[in-house]
Amino acid sequence: MTMTTEHRVQAVVASGFSARHAPFLVDVLLHAGVCVPRQYCARVGVNRGKDQHSFFARLEARGVATRYTTHRRGVIYHVHHKALYRAIGEPESRFRKPVALARAIERLIVLDGVLAAPDLQWLATAGEKTAYFTQTTGLAADALPRLRFGSGASTVVRAFPDRLPIGVCGDGWTHCLLYGITQEAPLDFRAFLHRHHALLRALPAWEIRLLVPPHLATSAARYEAAAREELQRPLRLDAIWELHTYFAERQRVEQGQAPVDPVAFARARDQFRAPRFFALYRSWQAQGDAVLDAQASSVLADTVERGRGRVTSHVMPHKYLHLATLVGTA
Repeated sequence: MTMTTEHRVQAVVASGFSARHAPFLVDVLLHAGVCVPRQYCARVGVNRGKDQHSFFARLEARGVATRYTTHRRGVIYHVHHKALYRAIGEPESRFRKPVALARAIERLIVLDGVLAAPDLQWLATAGEKTAYFTQTTGLAADALPRLRFGSGASTVVRAFPDRLPIGVCGDGWTHCLLYGITQEAPLDFRAFLHRHHALLRALPAWEIRLLVPPHLATSAARYEAAAREELQRPLRLDAIWELHTYFAERQRVEQGQAPVDPVAFARARDQFRAPRFFALYRSWQAQGDAVLDAQASSVLADTVERGRGRVTSHVMPHKYLHLATLVGTA
């Protein structure tokens, strides 16, 4: 049985934290595993000072979290205590593990996005997303965002591998997918859209909310342009057939085989050299032919045209670059 937010808060309270602090800890445990003091102040509604220092000092004293400092007097706290993750029903959460700095900053951005929208019901774990969407959309579990790792008997299929929160509005109609921008080019974002194509087609209304750190504000336009291309410009059936042929041939060439028709292969390589097709090739390698076939659908273009689907950019009010000088990793 999937735990509700209320059940998780009660479990954290039972672990020895106050009802005032428990909701913030649940947010951190579910969405990031890391946090900074200003996020605690915003969530609890206090100014920086004694209350903040007392809370984090207690986390350190109990071995719940580890503090990492930067050369610019910034700090990140990594909350890793297994008993707390077990209390919220996520004892094997990957957020418990040490994380590279770049990923820690990405998680802080996502946590800021969640804290900025307390009116939404946030789905955090793969289990609760799978349960929710199979029940509300009628999609089979294998049609939801998934990635396969390994091969043969050692293959592992991971549902909702991006670990990004999805918010549900109170009416249950509109859904909000968060995406934190951490790179200038939207290559990984295109793959994210490919993975979520079937899910978006099944939703009555949706918003993809881009969380843009200030130092990447100029990149937001690139992401919006990539979204328009991926979501609003379906490919012709003849182009999809050509891509099937080209991708299969390209994979053979990368495995060391010579192309069957070198001239045709070179022509297709020039024809499909745009970023959209480069990202699509990577997704095809991970997901198979279904990701190509989905490119023919005009459902998402129609949804955007009717105003029921949109991609929005939100420049975050907080800076993150000062954390790049972190001593060690969280």
